[in-house]
Amino acid sequence: MELEPRCREKILLLLKKGVDIPNPVSIHIGRDVDAKKISGDGVRIDPGCRIHGAETSIGPGARLGREAPVTVENCQLGRGVELKGGYARESTFLREASMGLGAQVREGCLLEEQASGAHCVGLKQTILFPFVTLGSLINFCDCFMAGGTSRRNHSEVGSSYIHFNFTPDGEKATPTLVGDVPRGVMLDQAPIFLGGQGGIVGPQRIAYGSVLAAGSILRRDVLEEKRLIVSPSPRGLNVGHAPRTYTGFRRILEKNLLYIANLTALEQWYEFVRRPFLEREELGSHLYAGARKRLGMGKEERLKRLGAMAEHMVEALGPGDRGNSASLEKLEFHERFDLVRDIFCGRDFSGLGGEHRDLLLEALAKAPPGGYIEAIQSLPRGAAAGGTRWLEQVVSDCCSKAAEILPSSRIFS
Repeated sequence: MELEPRCREKILLLLKKGVDIPNPVSIHIGRDVDAKKISGDGVRIDPGCRIHGAETSIGPGARLGREAPVTVENCQLGRGVELKGGYARESTFLREASMGLGAQVREGCLLEEQASGAHCVGLKQTILFPFVTLGSLINFCDCFMAGGTSRRNHSEVGSSYIHFNFTPDGEKATPTLVGDVPRGVMLDQAPIFLGGQGGIVGPQRIAYGSVLAAGSILRRDVLEEKRLIVSPSPRGLNVGHAPRTYTGFRRILEKNLLYIANLTALEQWYEFVRRPFLEREELGSHLYAGARKRLGMGKEERLKRLGAMAEHMVEALGPGDRGNSASLEKLEFHERFDLVRDIFCGRDFSGLGGEHRDLLLEALAKAPPGGYIEAIQSLPRGAAAGGTRWLEQVVSDCCSKAAEILPSSRIFS
């Protein structure tokens, strides 16, 4: 097999930098890949791998293709990341994150430090906080998950789990919060366990310390912490179905807005807290830019799905449906959706919770030498609590403004 000239030049440059490529002829480096964004320090690219995209960066000690060929497209890989086999596109993997054979990580995913998945895991628009572990044969799209304090005490999703993210009405306004951002970033919360061969019918919220028994399909929020949940099998049903009636409109709307508000808070966390930790790493500026882009993509995806729901629900209203309260709240949402979008897009959130944020930043500046995880977990309790209050204020501000714009819906009341 003869390499095309540009691919050959890049492979030779990588070999010269010290990248371990056991079979150079078998890999492909796309024309748009910048070889300068691939570290020469301990990186290994096994046979059959394909690397594409001008935004792709690969940090020190990363390994691609240990178990099978990997295709990477516009992804950012931090130090020690391992993608063992499969496909990853427009996603960001922070230090020592890993995915097993047959993974399909589609756009909008952010896997933080030491987050991992075993074989045949499908993700899209998914955010996993440090230590979160996914078993095998899992579909976990449109989810955020946090919880746990280490690789020995981590949130986990059992094998053959699925997040059901497509409703009978044909909507995907179904994101699920497994944990939350304001407390999850402190890396001190009880882990959450989702038992194997189970599922979540999104959108839902699940509190820290929750244990969902194997085989359970969760259809309701779990808001009380440290509970064991065994979901009963649903009663058999065979009735008429009127599509897009949105009987659970208020619940769906609240869950979506709360999810987007949490992503907004996480953006603030990355801007003020994460950025210096990431940028001190080799190729860390690309990791930071990639993570911020994933959060922006996540917000845009959720707003896109909400916007589609706003259009569909008004189309479903008949002439006689426009006088009751349920119809009024749906029409209001349809007519004011652009105002709702503006809550999350283009606003300056830096003035919210500034006092609490500054207390946190002062404590971080005094933290002993070490990485991000060590610094966060060494925070004094008061500083950590202040950081949580800062982010909770961002979430609360977004939700309260949405409630003001949509008074008929009586959300967050």
